[in-house]
Amino acid sequence: MPTNFIVLTITTIYQAIACQLENRQPPPGKLFDVGGYRLHLSVLGSGSPTIIIDHSLGGIEGYLLIEELTKLAKVCIYDRAGYGWSDISPYPRTSDRIVTELNTLLNQAEIAPPYILLGDSFGSYNMRLYAHRFPEKVVGMVLTDGLHEKEMLRMPLQLQLLKFFFISGFAISALGSILGIIRVLKVWGIFELLKPELKKFSKNALNPVKRSFCRAKHWITMTREMLALNSSARQVRIASQFGQMPIVNIKSSHFFKPAFWTTFIPLRSADKLRDKMHAELSTLSTDCIQLPADSSSHFVWTDQPDVIVNGVKIILDKVQLSCAATFRNETD
Repeated sequence: MPTNFIVLTITTIYQAIACQLENRQPPPGKLFDVGGYRLHLSVLGSGSPTIIIDHSLGGIEGYLLIEELTKLAKVCIYDRAGYGWSDISPYPRTSDRIVTELNTLLNQAEIAPPYILLGDSFGSYNMRLYAHRFPEKVVGMVLTDGLHEKEMLRMPLQLQLLKFFFISGFAISALGSILGIIRVLKVWGIFELLKPELKKFSKNALNPVKRSFCRAKHWITMTREMLALNSSARQVRIASQFGQMPIVNIKSSHFFKPAFWTTFIPLRSADKLRDKMHAELSTLSTDCIQLPADSSSHFVWTDQPDVIVNGVKIILDKVQLSCAATFRNETD
């Protein structure tokens, strides 16, 4: 019997046992039915307004900052369908569908507005569309190295090819997770090797992230969201004007930091695209502040998380000042 077959058999069995043991542990939050499938929601902290976190494409990085953000306000962190503890959704992974699921989830969980929306990368699409559809519920937004549909839909060919390169990698990783390879690599410290900044986060913050990446449904959902990215971009076109809503737009220094795995990535083209997107994002509101993350790649949550915390503080201060001004006007 070939050695490779024996090794893969062992790692596959290891993956199956590990998943069973993990499934016996209760999730940190609660599961809510949103139409025949369940989404996972954790609610921590207290106060109003409530911070609603949505992650990047394929990420559940919000868990890395949950300890800091709950010092500021009540925080809701949820796993989009297919990630973390949430079930896979039978519906397309577009921003329109994701926003519908999120609103149903918040209603089911009885999370009362007002909300501050915190969206990272692809999550910025979802948060903008949510704010457009439910403006009465939203008092501010923080967009972490967000995307803008105008530039994404006319992405140059070399970046389009890069997108499909990533999709093929996601598909291979889905198979790798089924065979237990991703989990073995996790034990060997591959996450920290690829992203050394992860070492500064607590085990409690990292566990939900690593747990999700070891599941095939995570990579399958990444593929579905990436394939639907252009559809999401067209859907979010309507969410382009937010009046005087306070918005913090966090801009990274580079899209990717130079490393051995970025050797064949057109970094200059990616940075040029990012610059154009941020120019568009800065026009979303008459009260839009661009906050630089000068030492960060696109992954601001790991590279410079303090900038995100500062962005949330800025919005909270603006909301409090607005409420105080409204109160004075009403009592005069």
